[in-house]
Amino acid sequence: MSKEIQHIAVMRLSAMGDVAMTVPVLRAFAKQYPEVKITMVSRPFFKPFFEGIPNLSFFAFDEKQRHKGFFGLLQLFQDLKTLQIDAFADLHNVLRSKVVRTLFALSGKKIASVDKGREEKKALTRSENKIFKPLTTMFERHAKVFEELGFPVDLSNPEFPKKAILDQEVIGIIGENNQKLIGIAPFAQYDSKVYPQDLMQEVINQLAENKAQKILLFGGGKKEIEILNQLSAGKENVINMAGKIKFPQELQLISNLDVMLSMDSGNAHIAAMLGVKVITLWGATHPYAGFLPFNQPLENALVSDRNLYPKLPTSVYGNKIVEGYEDAMRTIPLEEIVLKIQS
Repeated sequence: MSKEIQHIAVMRLSAMGDVAMTVPVLRAFAKQYPEVKITMVSRPFFKPFFEGIPNLSFFAFDEKQRHKGFFGLLQLFQDLKTLQIDAFADLHNVLRSKVVRTLFALSGKKIASVDKGREEKKALTRSENKIFKPLTTMFERHAKVFEELGFPVDLSNPEFPKKAILDQEVIGIIGENNQKLIGIAPFAQYDSKVYPQDLMQEVINQLAENKAQKILLFGGGKKEIEILNQLSAGKENVINMAGKIKFPQELQLISNLDVMLSMDSGNAHIAAMLGVKVITLWGATHPYAGFLPFNQPLENALVSDRNLYPKLPTSVYGNKIVEGYEDAMRTIPLEEIVLKIQS
């Protein structure tokens, strides 16, 4: 362990799922190195992710004003310097974080940055001469950054926060009865990662038949709320949570779920960082790229049929459209999803 390093600044600004994926690593670090301080630099919205991690302070990145543009990044460096930072861990490795990282390096501080494994990911997602094998997980990649700073992190025995106590507002919406709580987050940033709505409706219908279960639907934004209203219509034990509670309340609620069904998206990683069982559905992307939610078994990742769609995965993030692959997710049988949730 590096004795001269007492305080590490860690930077990861976006997106939601990627920021959530830093949490289990930071939690393990805090437990294994209780004498080292961490300052987490991220967007203010993500602050609730890091609550309860010992020795961690949250530093809000102000992209609209104070830290905007190149001069804003110089300001960010100055702001962090006043905190007596000894080392800088760049878990983002994009232009902005590289600028800050370089300033720390020039001021004589130790730095390390995440290797995103771009070449191996290209090999996994290309259509010709595909190399189809599991890559290093993002969690291991994050841990490697701390190892380079002199702090090897063991992720094998994770500890998770206790289930949150739900506030009265949330209980008022979901009720107090002791049903099993199933979360469903049916959306993702790209359509190629979204299970078809007609099939998702059938999954929800079948789950709703069991009155000992309550199904809570997660999403956000006007269009998603409309779809969730359709999916929950006429079923008393299916509740659309979108737009009804604040983000910290949503985190409280997710921590109380018995299981979360999610696409390859942020909600999967939020549930996993809270120690909830997660079942994920995969279309254009694949868990082999390293984004399987933390501490979840591979058998909980239900993937589209590669015999019918041999080019899968076609993309790391789901942003590439491959002609003829629009219906790949229809090859994940809805009965299999329902069975997996029930089990």
